[in-house]
Amino acid sequence: MPKHAIPGYARLNRTHKLSAAGVAATGAAALVFALVPGSADAGQNDQAAQNVKPVAFSTVDNAAKTQSETLGKQADASAQQAEKDAAEAKKKAADEAKAKEEADAKAKAEQERKDKEAASRSADRAAAPAPEPAKTYSNDLDGWIRESLDIMQKHGIPGSYDGLYRNIMRESTGNPQAVNGYDSNAQQGTPSKGLLQVIDPTFQAYHVEGTSWDIFDPVANIVAACNYAAATYGSMDNVNSAY
Repeated sequence: MPKHAIPGYARLNRTHKLSAAGVAATGAAALVFALVPGSADAGQNDQAAQNVKPVAFSTVDNAAKTQSETLGKQADASAQQAEKDAAEAKKKAADEAKAKEEADAKAKAEQERKDKEAASRSADRAAAPAPEPAKTYSNDLDGWIRESLDIMQKHGIPGSYDGLYRNIMRESTGNPQAVNGYDSNAQQGTPSKGLLQVIDPTFQAYHVEGTSWDIFDPVANIVAACNYAAATYGSMDNVNSAY
């Protein structure tokens, strides 16, 4: 059959045409060797074909086996790495959960400690007696005597309200600014002063800590005079005349 009679032959490129021609020639040669029995060349070709075919398939089989083993090893390695990654991720998550649990427990314990301390302070404040309000005294003879007695009690100085009142009225009639300018003390230059008519040297010698250093201060005058009377007479209550 002429080439132009083959359908589509004209549309094949040069490479396709050469390939087609080669295939056709190979087929024709094979047919000749197959149709000529006893041919030495045919026998040699049969033997060569027999020898070649097993080698070709063996090579392919080995290559396929090698590739399969390689892929299997890669798959195993990937699976092992995945297991390792999963184990590490699990361990990390467990460590983080444990750390969070410990942190939460620590924070809870700290808060409980603070709450306990706060409750203890509240209980202490509730149990502690409220401080007594500062005592006040009236600014008159009654108030001066009462304040003086409280100070005398703190310092262990004896005396009573009646004993102080009686001696004050006799000495100054209750005038804290009274000054005696005619007795023997006055003649010696140290007149008696204040509610209980104390001279300056006596006031300074028997002054009681915490009171004013002003001899005309009613409370300071009373306390110093009572301190002197306690040392000299045992108590202001024992004084019934000039002392």
